[in-house]
Amino acid sequence: MPQLHLLALTLLITLGLTAIAPASHPAATTERPNVILILADDLGAGMLGHNGQKIVTTPHIDRLAAEGISLTNHYGNTYCAPARWSLLTGMHNGRKGSGSQAGGGALIKLDQQNLSPEAWDTAFKKIQTKARPIPDNEVFLAQIAQQAGYHTAEFGKLDIGFLTWNTRLQRHGWDHHFGFYDHVRAHGFFPPYLWKNGQKIKLPGNKDIRCGKMSERGNDPVGSGGTTYSQDVFDREIINYIRQQRSERFFLYHPSQLPHGPVAVTELHPDFATRKDLTLSEKKYATMVKSLDNTVGKIMAELKRLDLDKKTIVFFSSDNGHETYYQNAQKQLPKHLWRSGKLADGSKSNVTDKKWRGTNGGDIFNGNGGRAGLKWSTWQGGVHCPMIVRWPEKIQPGSRTSHLSAHYDFMPTLADIVGSQQPENKDGISYLPKLLGRNQPNTHDWIFIQNTGPRSLSALITRKGYKLIQLKDKSYQLYHILKDPGEHHNIAKQHPELVKQLIPVFETQQNSGRPDLQSYAPR
Repeated sequence: MPQLHLLALTLLITLGLTAIAPASHPAATTERPNVILILADDLGAGMLGHNGQKIVTTPHIDRLAAEGISLTNHYGNTYCAPARWSLLTGMHNGRKGSGSQAGGGALIKLDQQNLSPEAWDTAFKKIQTKARPIPDNEVFLAQIAQQAGYHTAEFGKLDIGFLTWNTRLQRHGWDHHFGFYDHVRAHGFFPPYLWKNGQKIKLPGNKDIRCGKMSERGNDPVGSGGTTYSQDVFDREIINYIRQQRSERFFLYHPSQLPHGPVAVTELHPDFATRKDLTLSEKKYATMVKSLDNTVGKIMAELKRLDLDKKTIVFFSSDNGHETYYQNAQKQLPKHLWRSGKLADGSKSNVTDKKWRGTNGGDIFNGNGGRAGLKWSTWQGGVHCPMIVRWPEKIQPGSRTSHLSAHYDFMPTLADIVGSQQPENKDGISYLPKLLGRNQPNTHDWIFIQNTGPRSLSALITRKGYKLIQLKDKSYQLYHILKDPGEHHNIAKQHPELVKQLIPVFETQQNSGRPDLQSYAPR
C-alpha cells in the first residue's frame, strides 16, 4: 500500500516546516512569453464541454484544452476569498492571516449616504486606515512578474479580500487595474461605476447602487438591473490593453465575475431562449457560461490577430468548485437543498452513502461532474477546479495529467515562466516542467485545504491520491480520489495506519504560521 514516509512526516512536524520547499531550479524556459490567467467564479469542471457538459457548449475553453494540457487533479478552495488569497500569496489557506484584509459592502453604504465627492473620499480614506496592514516582506503574485520586467494588469473582480483601493492594488504589484473595489458590489453585473487606476468610471444606464442585484433565485426578468453589463466592459478593456501592450511583455489577470450569481444577463443566448426543458433562471445561467466562453474566444482571437498567439501562455481555471444559483423546474435552488441536507426527491442527504451530487440534487447541468458537494465544502465538488494551460509549440496538444497541484502553485510557476527569482518559503511548487513534458523535479507530498464553511471541514490530499477529510464531528474519512473521484467509498477502516500518519500533518497545518513572513503575526 502506498504510504507517506512516517519519519519524514515526523521531522516536518517537529521542525515546524511545510511539506514542500520552494523550487530552487533555474527558470524552466528562456522564452519569457506573455502570461494570461483567466479565473472563472464558481465554475464547476462539469460545466465545460470537454468534461462532458451536455447542455452548454464551451468551444473556446474546449479549444484551450484541445490545444494545451488539462491538470485533472487541481485544487482551489471552498469559496472565493481564501482561494484568491492563496493564488495571490502562494500559500495554502490554513496559514494565519488568510482571511479578509478589509470588510466588504463599505462602498455600497457610502453611496447610500448621498455624500459630496469630498466627504465620500474622506470617508473612504477613513475606512482604509482600519484595514489589516500589509507586512513589508509580503510578496504578491504580480510582483513576481514585475521583478522580471513585465507590465502587470488586473481586470475584473478585486484580487484579494473584500475591499481594496488603488494604492493597495499597487502594493499588490499591479501596474494597471480596471474593475471593482468592493467584493459585495462585485456580486452584481450592472455597477454604476468601476475603477480604473484610482479613477471612477461611470457606466451608462446603471443606476442601482447594488449593481442590479435583485435576488439569487434567478427568476428576475431578463435585462433587470441596468443596461451596461460589466463583463462586456471588461472584454473591451482587456482587448484594448492587449493591443496597447503588444510590444511589451505583460502578465494579465482576469478574475471574471462569471458565472457567480445573481443570475443576470441582458439577453438570452439563442441556444437556450426557446428551450422548454430549462427554467428562465437556468437559461440565464447557461447564457452566463456562454458569455464566459466568449470572453476566452475574444482574447484568443486578438492574440492571433496581433501575432501574439505563440508568444503567450494562457491559463484558465476557477476559484472553487461548482455553485448553483438557478431555480429548477420544482422552484428549488439546488444549493439550498445542499445546505439544508436534502436531495431533490426530498430525502435526507448524508456524508456516507447519500452525499449530495448534481445528479441527485436537482442540478440539471450536473456542474460538479458527479462529484460530491458544492462550493463551501471540501468534498471534491467544492474544491476540485479545472486548470487548462495552452502554449503553442511548447505544450503537447490535448494532453492531460493527474499531477497534484493547487492555486498556490501558480506563483512559483509564474516565476519559472517569466524568469523571476523564486520567492522564499512559499508553499507552492512550480509545475512548469510538467506542462512542458519534462521531468518534474519537485512535487507535493500533499496539499492542504482549510475550510471555514458549512457541511465539512478541512482536507489533506496526498500525491498518491489519498484524501483525508475532517467532518463536523471531528471524525475523519479517507478516499482515493484518483480511483474514486466521486468519493463513494470511505476506506479509512481499510487503511488505519495511513490515517494515523496523516492526521498529525493535517492538524499541524490548520491555522499554521507563515514561514514566508517569519516574524509576522497578523492581528
